[in-house]
Amino acid sequence: MLYDPEANILSWEVSKGEISHAHEFGNFIIHLSKAGKPILIEMLDASKFIGQFEKVKNLKDIKSIEEALPVN
Repeated sequence: MLYDPEANILSWEVSKGEISHAHEFGNFIIHLSKAGKPILIEMLDASKFIGQFEKVKNLKDIKSIEEALPVN
């Protein structure tokens, strides 16, 4: 996973292969192979989402605590 602060883009390679085309979904661009397999995912305006990642992390922590509590 790479973050380019100048472009404010977070990108991660999800599999190996040659990129044939891409689809844009809001702030996400998914680069695909000829067979439609995702190769690279880019998040535009990534800094807007940084705080959201922290919230998700905290929600996972809360869920694990809830699961550890005894059921009455």
